[in-house]
This record gives sequence, C-alpha cells and structure tokens, in this order.
Amino acid sequence: MSIKTLAKNVRQYKLPAILAPILVALEVAVECILPLVILKFMGTIQIRNGATLNVGEVVLYSCILVSMALVAIVLGVLSGIFAARASAGFATNLRQNLFYNIQNFSFANIDKFSTSSLVTRLTTDVTNMQDGFMALIRIAVRFPLMVIGSLISIFILQWQVGLIFLGLIPILSIILFTVFKSAHPVFKTGLGKYDVLNRNVRENIKAIRVIKSFNREEFEKKKFDNSANQLYKYFGKGEKIIAINSPSMLFCVWGAIILVCLTVGMLAKGAVQSGGAVTEGQTLAIYLMYGYLIFAAIMQFSMVLIMFAIASPSINRILQVIQETSTIDSPKNAITEVEDGSIVFKNVNFKYNVESDKYALKNINLTIQSGETIGIIGATGAAKSSFVNLIPRLYDVTEGEVLVGGKDVRTYDLEALRNAVAMVLQKNLLFSGSIIENLRWGKEDASMEEMQYACKLACADDFIQTFPEQYNTYIEQGGSNLSGGQRQRVCIARALLKNPKILILDDSTSAVDTKTDAFIRKSFRDEIPNVTKLIIAQRISSLQDADKIIVLDGGKIESVGSHEELLQTSKIYSDIYTSQMKTTENALGNIFMENQKKEGN
Repeated sequence: MSIKTLAKNVRQYKLPAILAPILVALEVAVECILPLVILKFMGTIQIRNGATLNVGEVVLYSCILVSMALVAIVLGVLSGIFAARASAGFATNLRQNLFYNIQNFSFANIDKFSTSSLVTRLTTDVTNMQDGFMALIRIAVRFPLMVIGSLISIFILQWQVGLIFLGLIPILSIILFTVFKSAHPVFKTGLGKYDVLNRNVRENIKAIRVIKSFNREEFEKKKFDNSANQLYKYFGKGEKIIAINSPSMLFCVWGAIILVCLTVGMLAKGAVQSGGAVTEGQTLAIYLMYGYLIFAAIMQFSMVLIMFAIASPSINRILQVIQETSTIDSPKNAITEVEDGSIVFKNVNFKYNVESDKYALKNINLTIQSGETIGIIGATGAAKSSFVNLIPRLYDVTEGEVLVGGKDVRTYDLEALRNAVAMVLQKNLLFSGSIIENLRWGKEDASMEEMQYACKLACADDFIQTFPEQYNTYIEQGGSNLSGGQRQRVCIARALLKNPKILILDDSTSAVDTKTDAFIRKSFRDEIPNVTKLIIAQRISSLQDADKIIVLDGGKIESVGSHEELLQTSKIYSDIYTSQMKTTENALGNIFMENQKKEGN
C-alpha cells in the first residue's frame, strides 16, 4: 500500500523514471563486456616467435575500445539526466500532494502533527525521499546487474576465481545489512530532532521583536545550540556507524584479491604456454578489473542503503501526512445554502482529544436569533475561542449538535458553511502583498467601492488613505509594517467583504482604542443589522450594548443576559466590570492630578 501510494507521485515523470534504469542496464552491459575486449586486445599486441604486429587488428580493437568507452559515458550521462529529472519531478509531486492534503486538514489534524513537524516533512523528509528515489532508479539497478554480469564473465574465464568473488558477496551483504539495521533507528530519532530545531527557528523569527525587547538573544542562542547539538549527536552517531562500512568492505575485497592472486599463481604453476597465448598475468589483470567493478558496485549500493537508512523514517513520516484524512469533511448530499444566521447549541460537549478525560466545553445549551449581537466574555482559558470555533466546523462537537440556519453544521457543505461564517481570529494574520490583495481574500472579485465600504465599516479607510500608495500599499509578511490596530481593522474589513450571515470577532478589537471600537460597533449595528455578530472581548465596554452577553467559566456557561442583568446576577461579570471601572477611574485620576500639577506650576 505504501509503495503504491508513493509510486503515484511519479505521474508525468514515468518516462524518465523508466528510461534511467534501462540506460543504466545498457551502461553496465558495456562495462562488463569491456574487460573481455581488453583481454582480446592484449592478445593481439603480443609478438612471439618472430611474428609481426598486426597493425590492422590493433587499430580495430583500439577503435572498438574507444567507442565502447564513449558509449558507456554517453549512457551514464543520459541515465543521470533522466534520473535527476524523474527524482526532482517525484519530489515536486510529493510536496504538492503533501501541501494539498494539509490544506484539507482540520484544526485537529494540524494539532496532531504540529506546524514545525509538517514543515520538516515538506522540506527535509521530501529531500531525503528525492535522494533515495534517484539512488533507487540508478545505483540500486546498477548493483545487481554489475555483480551478476561481472561474475558471469569471471566464471567464463576461470570458474575457480569466480567462486572466490561469489563467496565474497554474502560476507559483504551481511556487513551492509548490519550497518543499515544499526543506523536506521538512529536516523529515525534524529529526524524528530529536526522538528524541534525547526520549531525553535520558527518561534524565534516570529517573536524576534519580543526577544529583542526582553534582551533574550543569549537565551535563544543557547536554546538553538541545544537543539543543534541534539541533531549533531544523533546524526553524528549514525555517521559513525556508517563509517564502519567502507573499511570493513575494503578489508574483505583486499582479502579476496589476495586469494585471487594465489589461485591464479597456483593455476599458472606448471602450465605450458603455447606461442601467442595470453599469459596468466594478463588474465589476472582482467580478474582485478572485474573485482574493481564488483567492489565499486557494492560500495555504491552501500551508499544506497545508507540513503535508505535516512530516507526510510522519512517515508513513514510522509505517508502519515499523505494518508491522513481530515477529521472534518463535507457529507454526501450536503446542504449548500445557509438559510440565515441563527445559531443553536444543543447539549454540546467538546474536547480536543477524544482520548482525553478533560472537556473544553461542557453542557452548552444556547439559542441565538439571526441578526443578534452576542458578547462573549470570560477569564483566560474559559474556552471562548473553542466555543466559536464549533460554528464554522473548525472543530466538531464531541457530543450534542450545533445548528446554523436551523440545520446541523455537519450536514452542510464545508465551503458553503464557511462562506456564510466570517471569522476574525485572535491572531490577526495578513499576507505579503498589497492591501487590495489582502482584502480580496474576502471576495476575489470585490470592486474598489466594495472594499472602501468594508474598510469604512471597519474604520480602516481613514488610515489607508494616509498612505502614499493608499490601497496599493504593500504589506510585509504578517503585516509587520502596520500597527496592531491597523492589522485588526484590515482583517475585519476582509471578513466583511464575504457578506456573511454570521460574523465572529475573536478579541479582534483589542488593539484599537475605545473610540474606534465604539464606532466599529455602531457601524455594525447600523449597516449590517441582519448579520449575526459574536464578539469575544476582554473589555466590557466592547460588549455592554450587545443583545445578550454570555459569561463563560471553565468551559461552562455561567450566565447569559444583558449588561444590566449580568451586573445583578453574575458575580464573575460584576467583578470584571468593577475591576475595569477602578482601573479607568485610577487612570482618569492620575491624568487629573498631572493636569493639576501642571496648572500649579
């Protein structure tokens, strides 16, 4: 099953993948015949008993040898070109399949592998597979053909010498497979260390501003050095095991060559040579040529096994991703139209890991009418994000059901459902490109008027107009050349362009000032009254004019009501409100005192 799965990735590169081993086979055939031609040539240039040198034969065999050498070179070059083309194409298809399958993953699938591990599989593991595939269609084909062809040629010349080389094969095979078996688990563990190294690099680059602001460069260097040293430890150990291979094989080959020399010497002893016959010394040279070909083939094959010792764990890691199916998919005969933005939670329980005993959400029952504005508040870890993630099926409920537009979300076509639900996540992410390109993530064919309207609702148009390039302003990766509040407002505008039935803001106005926050909420209330709006926020001022406010605590709904009702009925809500009011009063008091001091001076 795994071989078939990987073989499918050759696809349009089947022809070079087939031609490469065929050309290798022809190259081996030429190389195996070449020593026999040399032997014949050596016989033609011997002069005995006053015979004259046959110049015609010398020229003929010289041309044959040169031609065969050129043919072998051309076949070798062509096989290398086709093998490189096939392996590079194989790696390209493999990366595409991996990436395309990852695009279908649910959040649960991503959590299972981790981001850094997926990056390693798309880069290092695929490169290992590419090297292994090239070795497979060239060297792995060359090895058995060269060994068999050379042995047949030696047996034709002298069967006693053939037996010596034949006996060498199982000894070398035992050495090869012992090295492979020892090195494989070491490289397997080492690839896991690549994941850790990539995670450290990714976190470091992503959080470079935080690192510099806290002067933690030295700490990060030590953390990176630790990961790099762990990688060195395992790959160094693997390389030490592999290093045993070459001297062990060389020892065996030299032992075989000594035996060949002794055997040829014994056979030559007492032999009577007729005039013009090839000497045993000349035959010995041919045996040594074949011995070299066998040794070179085995050494190349040992490198193939080493590559497979490294690539074998990569094969399993790649297959895990390719064969992983999304935990969330569209059902057969899926509903393709969301009627309205009403939301109902019925006896919902949810946990991220099915095997875990801990539920993120417990006993959630709630009804939200289409067009309502719902505020969601609670302490850190209260499962606010988990709550809203169930609506567009970023995760599926463990028990119970979530209804959107009167239908269970699991009955909808995923694309239709997610087109009806726009989310501005807690971590606002913009992509490198112009503001227009980022906005059109919400609607591919959005007109300039539509984009400006959405940006006005999100209070983004004002600051965009101040840029020299305005909507054509280039945004750096992650939106690093915009402030946090600016990024949030562009992300809100992008979500509005979807023209959703449900709009979810997951703490996505935390970086804007209270005045802008209030204006955004007023725009939503006046301009998109029919859209159901769920707003997660830590500031009560961002929620207090909502139709209903949900207070979450430990994954449960602690209270539901209006701002005034919750001040009376919810201790959690009233405590948050009191603490925020005191903070505001203290801030205003400090400002007042500062102004008084300035006036006194």
